[in-house]
Amino acid sequence: MSLLKRINPFSKQNNDTGFGTNPTAYGGRFINRDGTFNIRREGRPFRERFNVYHLMLNLPVWKFTIVVLLFYFSINLLFSGIYWLIGTDQFQGIIGSTPWIRFKEIFFFSTETFTTVGYGRVNPVGDGANIVAAIEAMSGFMSFAVATGLIYGRFSRPKAHLVFSDEALIGTYREGARGLMFRFASYKDNHTLTNVEVLVTVGLQVQENGTPVYKFYTLELERARIESLSMNWTVVHPVNENSPLLGFTAEDMENADVEIYVLVKGFNDVYANTVLQRTSYTFREIRFNRKFVPMYRESGTTTILELHRLNQSVDTE
Repeated sequence: MSLLKRINPFSKQNNDTGFGTNPTAYGGRFINRDGTFNIRREGRPFRERFNVYHLMLNLPVWKFTIVVLLFYFSINLLFSGIYWLIGTDQFQGIIGSTPWIRFKEIFFFSTETFTTVGYGRVNPVGDGANIVAAIEAMSGFMSFAVATGLIYGRFSRPKAHLVFSDEALIGTYREGARGLMFRFASYKDNHTLTNVEVLVTVGLQVQENGTPVYKFYTLELERARIESLSMNWTVVHPVNENSPLLGFTAEDMENADVEIYVLVKGFNDVYANTVLQRTSYTFREIRFNRKFVPMYRESGTTTILELHRLNQSVDTE
C-alpha cells in the first residue's frame, strides 16, 4: 500500500507552511536544528542580500569579539600607514630612533586618536597629519557609537532561551497510548515563559498520481498550550486513528523523508515581549520504542530541574 493511501484522509492538512510541494526543489531539511531556515538566496547582487547589522547581531559571542578586535586593529593599521606616508616629521614627541619603533609610536598615537583618549606625548603639527587625525577622531567616535548599539542590540534582543531534546521519540507514553514525543526547557535562570504555545507540523513526501510531492499535516497534540514554562515540557502527539503517522515504521519515515517542524511561542517577562523559537526533527532524529525519563527531582524545599537529563530516554518495549 502506498504511503499516501495509508495517511488518514481526515488528518488536518496544512497548506500554509510557506514550503513548496515539489521535493526536487529542496535539498536536505526544511528547518535547521538551530531554528534557521535551510535556504540560500541567489539571483540578486551580494551587496543587496548581505546585511551587516543582522550578521553582527546573530554572530556567536566569540566571533563577534574577534570581528570587533580585527576591525579595531585593522583601522588603526590603516591610519598608521597613512600617517607614515605623510611623514613622521609632521609629528612632535616621537623619540624612536629606528623605523620600527617610530612606526609603533605612530600606531599607538592612532589608537589614542581613534579612541579619543589623546595622551599627548605624540601630537600632529603638520596640516596633513592634523587633517587625517581629525578624520580618524570622527571615525572613532562614530565606530564606537555603532559598536555600542550592536552590543546593546545583542543583549536586549528578546530571546526564548529554549533547549530542545536532540531526538524525538515514538513509544508508549501511558498505558495503551502511543505517541510521538519531544521535549524542551528554558535554560536561563529567572526566564520563565508564560502563555506558551506550540505548533507541530509534519512534512511527508508521497507519490500522488505517480509524481512525488510534499504534503504537510498539523499534528494534534495532547496539550498545545501551557500557562507557564517553569520546568520542562514533553510535547506529545498521540499516534492514533487521527494521526497521519499511524502505522509508520522507521523505514516508512525514511521513504517519506519525514521532517517534524516545531514552532514554540510565548511571553518572556524579562524582555516584556513575545518570543519564539523553531527547530525540526528529520526521520534520522526520530527513535522508536523509547520514552523520556523524568528530569527533575526534589531537594529539600525546592525542585531541581536537571537539564543534563534532557535527552535521556529508556526502552518502552
